[in-house]
Amino acid sequence: QVQLVESGGGLVQAGGSLRLSCTTSGGTFSNYAMGWFRQAPGKEREFVATISRRAGNTAYADSVKGRFTISRNNAKTTVYLQMNSLKPEDTAIYYCATALPSGSWPTEFHSENKYDAWGQGTQVTVSS
Repeated sequence: QVQLVESGGGLVQAGGSLRLSCTTSGGTFSNYAMGWFRQAPGKEREFVATISRRAGNTAYADSVKGRFTISRNNAKTTVYLQMNSLKPEDTAIYYCATALPSGSWPTEFHSENKYDAWGQGTQVTVSS
């Protein structure tokens, strides 16, 4: 069973940057597409970004496009989320998750129902 651990969250001022990491164990990392999702207080969890298993394809939510970059290092079994130009509305708990690579790209990979294993989340707080 795949286990995921997120790290890198914290408190940052608006306009700042953070880099989140998600390290996996217990599975074959390169077999999975990876996704980042977030959940703000009082809101449903929402899609942020996804990356195909060999990093050839990425997709982003419109709200983060041009500011966030998802990447992965299969040798380190880690997926990253570089977040620049952060805004207060980016404040949320950020989760990474694994998905089998079959399906309609990228549409299906925007849905949390596509993902099987999840990390515990890391808090990102952006102050104004």
